[in-house]
Amino acid sequence: MQSPESWNEQQLLIQLKSGEESAFGKLYAHYSEMIYGRLLRLLKDPDMADEIIQELFLKVWEKRTQVNPLQSFKSYLYTIAENLVYDHFRKVARDRKLQEKFRQITTELYTHTEEDLLIKESMESINKAISTLPPQRQTAFVLCKMEGKSYEEAAEIMGISISTVSNHLVKANITIRAYLSKSEDLLPALLIIAIIGSL
Repeated sequence: MQSPESWNEQQLLIQLKSGEESAFGKLYAHYSEMIYGRLLRLLKDPDMADEIIQELFLKVWEKRTQVNPLQSFKSYLYTIAENLVYDHFRKVARDRKLQEKFRQITTELYTHTEEDLLIKESMESINKAISTLPPQRQTAFVLCKMEGKSYEEAAEIMGISISTVSNHLVKANITIRAYLSKSEDLLPALLIIAIIGSL
């Protein structure tokens, strides 16, 4: 930082407005360390503080013709620095939201994929259980539990009474529950109720 005798901010700002790089260099040397310290306290990140310092003085140089030598240059710099810090935090917040949204999407995708796999496993398990049933019992179960037909519709399709359909389903449920209870992986068994309703 220059001594008070050699420091003439107003003259340097006039020179800056006219594009003199030496004046810009002196202003940078005089203020950059001071502003960097303040940025570091706000950001807690040396690299980001340095990045904002560079951006700050780049803006000063790009807009040098707008500098008013009669106004406090220090206040001018702090105003720009504060705006850059706000922009930084807004960007961080936006990026976090995007990251969170992406995380939710990927989590949902993973969950759906996982559920699809479990459903596939569930259907394989129940198909194996159904295959152990006698033909009539198997047909009644598929019509009512898998295809959602009523007892009346199943009875008509099978050419038997409604009470016989009901009897087949009760026995089918007992057999299927017993089969699933022996399964080493209970997850498919637990999902079956959600897939085909209560057995």
